[in-house]
Amino acid sequence: MADQLIPYVKRMGYTHVELLPVMEHPFDLSWGYQTLGYFAATSRFGTPEDFMSFVDRLHQAGIGVLLDWTPAHFPSDGHGLAEFDGTHLYEHADPRQGRHPDWGTLVFNYGRNEVQNFLISNAIFWIDKYHIDGLRVDAVASMLYLDYSRHEGEWVPNEFGGRENLAAIAFLKRLNEVVYARHPGVLTIAEESTSWPMVSRPTYLGGLGFSLKWNMGWMNDTLSYFEQEPVHRKYHHNRMTFSMLYAFTENFVLPFSHDEVVHGKASLINKMPGDLWQQFANLRLLYGYMYAHPGKKLMFMGDEFGQRAEWDAGTSLEWHLLEFAPHRGLHALTADLNAIYRNEPALHQVDFDWHGFEWLDCNDSDASVLTFLRRAEDPGNFMVVVASYTPVLREGYRVGVPELGFYREILNTDAEKYGGTNAGNLGGVHAEAISWGGHPYSINLRLPPLAAVYFKHERW
Repeated sequence: MADQLIPYVKRMGYTHVELLPVMEHPFDLSWGYQTLGYFAATSRFGTPEDFMSFVDRLHQAGIGVLLDWTPAHFPSDGHGLAEFDGTHLYEHADPRQGRHPDWGTLVFNYGRNEVQNFLISNAIFWIDKYHIDGLRVDAVASMLYLDYSRHEGEWVPNEFGGRENLAAIAFLKRLNEVVYARHPGVLTIAEESTSWPMVSRPTYLGGLGFSLKWNMGWMNDTLSYFEQEPVHRKYHHNRMTFSMLYAFTENFVLPFSHDEVVHGKASLINKMPGDLWQQFANLRLLYGYMYAHPGKKLMFMGDEFGQRAEWDAGTSLEWHLLEFAPHRGLHALTADLNAIYRNEPALHQVDFDWHGFEWLDCNDSDASVLTFLRRAEDPGNFMVVVASYTPVLREGYRVGVPELGFYREILNTDAEKYGGTNAGNLGGVHAEAISWGGHPYSINLRLPPLAAVYFKHERW
């Protein structure tokens, strides 16, 4: 597996890969999320030494490894942790506290010091022994709320009469404090799907202490918008601007994970409306917009070349699709986006603060066009991003900018090599002393259909 995966991941320019849970689990169709052997690497893929070698090979290629970690629940199999010593040692005795109604699994009793120590030592174990670079903590929302997926009378309030799981909150804070104290460079990432505040803020400020939080709101709004026919998108423009109202309240990850491409939800390419060309143009536009939006990026395997089928853990990815030009074009775009993202500080240095982002025009709903700036720590290093969400070629589209100079076109998702129409701006445009949209200068653009275009500012 390593011999096949590592050259591919390196060629695509990824800096990290996220692995589904690799701990031992009894039920194949849980994909590892119903963990039973917390200290055992699953035998499905080889020995513990094989996994160590795999991680080492990734590190040698400059690729970090993030592991899905599942402290939110565990299966009730008799050979696992359930009633481990004949009593409810790890779980609550009361099913209103100790059983997940959605998954049929058991909930850890986070209020017990022994349980906290078991889980925290397990997190440290994977970092110490297998040199994991980060933990994506699964189902954090289900840990934080006592009434998660429960109806009235099916849950027990906390000591103050509230719905917050105070023991789980204390556990998550302690987890992050211990992990960072022992391994300051490690990431902890919360899959937290609610508006719980300060998930990615330090514990000494009252936060949970995670490095990053998944932005599920951005994911849902964005996919809902892209599933609209372009002619209707002007009526849903707010879905593409709303994320910036809260973009810097947390350190966000923009996730397109396995959850978006399973259980009848369709693959990303099949979510896109229109004919074959428009489907691929829409998906290229989606990726161009995603990489320019503040926040770290997560893309699930198969998305990078437009897999048609939903993800199936029991079958291989549809690699044969790379024989066809539209899929090769999308594949090439993903590799170029990764390279540009890594090489351009304006796209990644200031991801969690307003200093790294500025709307140029977020109100052109009639044309379904968004324009914004991304800035590096050096405010003079900035990039203009223009995203056009309709299949219309727009000549003479003027965009206000803050400075004179040359705006070099460094990426166009409509380029011919990606499968587009090759409508563009011949390498870039010069700014003119024409004020526009509240900005002192402007650039006159040729906007390709269903495309995102990046312009890097260069002073004269």
